[in-house]
Amino acid sequence: MIPIELLLSASAAFLLLSIFASKVAGRFGVPALLLFLVLGMLAGSDGPGRIYFDFPWAAQSIGVVALAFILFSGGLDTSWRDVQVAVRPALMLSTLGVGITALAVGLFATLALGLTVQEGILLGAIIGSTDAAAVFSVLRGRGVQLRGRLKPVLELESGSNDPMAVFLTISMITLITQPGLSALSLIPMFIQQMALGALLGLGGGWIMLRLINRLRLEYDGLYPVLSVSCVLLTYGLTAMIGGNGFLAVYLAGLMLARADFIHKRSLRQFHDGIAWLMQIIMFVTLGLQVFPSQLPAIAGSGLLTAAFLILIARPLSVFLALAFSRFSLREKLFISWVGLRGAAPIVLATFPVVAGIGQANTLFNLVFFIVLTSVLLQGALIVPAARLLGLQSSRPALRSPLAYVMRDDVIANNLIEVSLPEEAAAIGRQIIDIGLPQDTLIVLIGREGDMVVPRGSTILQANDRLLLLTSERARPQVEAALGCSLGAAGGSA
Repeated sequence: MIPIELLLSASAAFLLLSIFASKVAGRFGVPALLLFLVLGMLAGSDGPGRIYFDFPWAAQSIGVVALAFILFSGGLDTSWRDVQVAVRPALMLSTLGVGITALAVGLFATLALGLTVQEGILLGAIIGSTDAAAVFSVLRGRGVQLRGRLKPVLELESGSNDPMAVFLTISMITLITQPGLSALSLIPMFIQQMALGALLGLGGGWIMLRLINRLRLEYDGLYPVLSVSCVLLTYGLTAMIGGNGFLAVYLAGLMLARADFIHKRSLRQFHDGIAWLMQIIMFVTLGLQVFPSQLPAIAGSGLLTAAFLILIARPLSVFLALAFSRFSLREKLFISWVGLRGAAPIVLATFPVVAGIGQANTLFNLVFFIVLTSVLLQGALIVPAARLLGLQSSRPALRSPLAYVMRDDVIANNLIEVSLPEEAAAIGRQIIDIGLPQDTLIVLIGREGDMVVPRGSTILQANDRLLLLTSERARPQVEAALGCSLGAAGGSA
């Protein structure tokens, strides 16, 4: 039996190596997930670590839980303003686009790889979803800003296309394992999964919001515990009654993102950290699950399929899904190129293995090879592609200074974030003229994705998000000056 001290030390070493790897990845513009996977492969039975890990069910379970937290964090970090401008094209990409990709890859795999039609479409369904974490780790590492609606569309697409890929994967596995079943019988299952996922996701988000704002817990450290419990309950309950749990947790995160609740900023940071931890655990586990010695046998097929996916299937799905959109040819080409595959396809590739499908191991190795190729090729060329197509904004990326200057002696209850509604009395007036109390300071203004350093002459606009440093006794005066409510006591720091 392995001593617990050795297990803890090895786990800590893996986490530290993964953190250092993410730093290296950001510097060289390579998605961090690639290095996490490599660490897992090096630690596996074919690498110097010699850790034998061949437990598809465990890898799938870890991946499912990790994806649930990653999607919830993605929804929680999404700007509601961005969702409103990107929802139509993003949903077309995440539904019709995934379906077209699955069919195109399925036809190619049937003709070129010798798979059956059902096995080919299963392969297409597994690699049908994209990975926002991989895309924007590259963009943030290089400090690239995209013009127009590109960033919110890509973020929303990648957050909302996993449910469609999961449904198609499970559907194809059902058709393969139950040959007498008609494909038309899957339509009610699709409606059920999406309807229940949407209903329980919105309901779970509403309940989570009420619990956070009304429980008034005596210890602030219990709020993250409460949110973790709600995420797990939302996913588990939805999946148990036949809904799409991934859609549910993503919508729950989106619903919280558009609302005001206490400790909003700290809970966002907490779940961002949880999402990174889940990514590291998931990618290292999946790296352990693969056997590198088996990859050369499918290298040729993997390269052909990856090339077809990148150069034909993804552009075809993008141009058809966005046929009636206002995106220019250059924007569609860039969206086509940024179709990086990442965590979800490798997790979905464990489903056929667990189901005992004959070609399951071949499919898993193909998917793993395709993901590695996608990350290496597309990930390395995202920044040059943005520059070549003239889609890189000249505006530098801005980062909130609060993460650097916040100190323990700043009481969280005195730091409040408030959004100015259109009917607020302060709209259109200079800060110096609205009559804020002397012990109140507007620290920062968030405006259309940018950060504005406030001055006395700054004119407030509708939907500005103000970060206020004030005292509890001054709240009535501040509300009177702004002409709007500050919400629940406790702020969102």
